[in-house]
Amino acid sequence: MYTPHPTAMLEETISGLTCMPGHVVVDCTLGGCGHALAVCERIGPEGLLIGIDQDAEAIENARNILSRYRDRVKLVHEEFSMLPVILQQMHIEGANGIVMDLGMSRHHLEGSCRGFSFQKDEPLDMRMDVRQTVTAETLLRTLNEDELTDVFYRFGEERYARRIAGAIVRSRKKRPLLTSGQLAAVVLEALPAKARNQHIHPATRVFMALRIVVNRELEKLERFLQAVPDCLVSGGRLCILSFHSLEDRIVKRYFRQWEGRCTCAPGIPKCVCNRSTSMRPVYRRCLRPSPDEIAKNPLARSTRLRIAEKR
Repeated sequence: MYTPHPTAMLEETISGLTCMPGHVVVDCTLGGCGHALAVCERIGPEGLLIGIDQDAEAIENARNILSRYRDRVKLVHEEFSMLPVILQQMHIEGANGIVMDLGMSRHHLEGSCRGFSFQKDEPLDMRMDVRQTVTAETLLRTLNEDELTDVFYRFGEERYARRIAGAIVRSRKKRPLLTSGQLAAVVLEALPAKARNQHIHPATRVFMALRIVVNRELEKLERFLQAVPDCLVSGGRLCILSFHSLEDRIVKRYFRQWEGRCTCAPGIPKCVCNRSTSMRPVYRRCLRPSPDEIAKNPLARSTRLRIAEKR
């Protein structure tokens, strides 16, 4: 059973897509189908929704949720960075709209049984696509202390990355780390007392870092952003919702490049500023959820919506 959850900034996103009857729209991250449902209601019987998700459970959920629109829906079990190939295989030159929600679904946290959350004691899997071979348990078992430190610092921005990595290496010598509950306990023990009493759980950044690395999330996002201008028709819109600083920095860097502002800076391994582009940001800054939405759905508070249009 797929766990439903409210879709962050739904109205702003659908408005940004400017969906119209007959449009071809791609939902690159189907999840609970909040965006997909809203799109199907607006594109009419002549339109087409291409729904993509790397999680087979999300695809199965979409078949049920979108069943009444089946004549205008094509579902694809694949990662979103494969969008150019998917469109080519469908003989579609470009989409009128593309939406991508980079947030974690409530289903993954509460119903997938894959160890995404420290709130439950589950196997340390963390794969969005279970066809992959590397799991979080694999990383915790095989990476050395320096490599684990790098993972937690780079992808979780964890201040105590070294302490936590050392604690994991010592712990796994006694017994394997196999569950999310075991990992959360090791992280908690590794931290100084002052770091345990924060408004977010002390293991949050470690779990996020492992999930990002297991699923190669930032790498896939880079590939997608490099290719997406060629996946839109003239006047087509791209809407991206991001939820943490690492992914939003990447999205922001591409939007600045599309706007013509140089993004070169120390630490950026590959300059993209000199590439010509047909994209332009619709808004100079990201859109944020309203106070009313945050009150109804606190999980939406970190949402950043960026919209761009192909010239």
